[in-house]
Amino acid sequence: MREAVVDLFCGVGGLTHGLEKAGLNVVAGLDFDATCEYAYNENNHSKFIRADISSYPVEKVSSLFGDAEIKILVGCAPCQTFSAQSRKIRKHTDLTQDARWNLLNSFASYIENIQPDIVSMENVPGLCKFDIFKNFCNKLKSNNYYINWQIVDCVKYGLPQKRKRLVLLASKYAPINLLPPNGQIKTVRDVLDGLPPLSCGQSDKKDLLHRCAGLTSINLERIKHSKPGGTWRDWPENLLTNCHKKDSGRDFTSVYGRMKWDEPSPTITTQFFYIGAGRYGHPEQDRAISLREGALLQTFPKTYKFFEHSENMAIATISRHIGNAVPVDLGKIIGLSIQKHLDEVKYA
Repeated sequence: MREAVVDLFCGVGGLTHGLEKAGLNVVAGLDFDATCEYAYNENNHSKFIRADISSYPVEKVSSLFGDAEIKILVGCAPCQTFSAQSRKIRKHTDLTQDARWNLLNSFASYIENIQPDIVSMENVPGLCKFDIFKNFCNKLKSNNYYINWQIVDCVKYGLPQKRKRLVLLASKYAPINLLPPNGQIKTVRDVLDGLPPLSCGQSDKKDLLHRCAGLTSINLERIKHSKPGGTWRDWPENLLTNCHKKDSGRDFTSVYGRMKWDEPSPTITTQFFYIGAGRYGHPEQDRAISLREGALLQTFPKTYKFFEHSENMAIATISRHIGNAVPVDLGKIIGLSIQKHLDEVKYA
């Protein structure tokens, strides 16, 4: 086989699926979360391996590449530690004590020991502000990699959500670049219009992933008084939350808000099923977006299966799987960038 890809921190396979759509041969995905295994295996041609990246033997990862001519190691280390939200909430906490902090160092250790030909890493933009990222890049340079990293605005690549991510590409062969933006803009309407309408707490009998969370009576009133793109200032005073009545809460204008049909959605996070977590209200129906709608905004195809038995489908778990994923179409762009690079160095 010409190339083999191993996906670290693979989750339910958003990055893997995108790389496969780009024509790359992904042989395995590793993740500590066993609840991701069904979705990963069911939708991809590679195999899921439950593994703690901080301790999984490098020899086992190296063996996954077999006799591939080109070894490609990719991954998105858990990003919550480096996110702006985490830094804001835990501003007086030593984030280096978070167990997830050193997973990027584990990634670097695999690179140093396996010496893959191509590396790709995706994470939150805030990662570039930390020494751990600078050390990661220096480790790559000391191992003779050409490095390119940038903050990617996913909207400019045709993804239907306002999502910015740090994308790093590295190659042993030559300088490597991410493909330029395609200029296409997709909106909430482009991907969600035409889905069967739902009431809060309801699911579609023909599509069990098209399911949304229930709302308390007061939250139902809040969403009814919310305008697409509006704020809590559109509500009657009796619906204001305690935090909105404080000076410290007046800037939280997105919570309980509705999306706009003709703009990309806000960033899909692990709690997109809950209107109190952000602007996750449907543009016109009185509810939060459904799991299906979140998956579509993350560019998962409608055929992607997230659960085996409907009775085991907890909204919070599936929402976490979808929100944590690398958007499939971003994974495809990364994969196509790698393919273009390999074609160029082959004929250089």
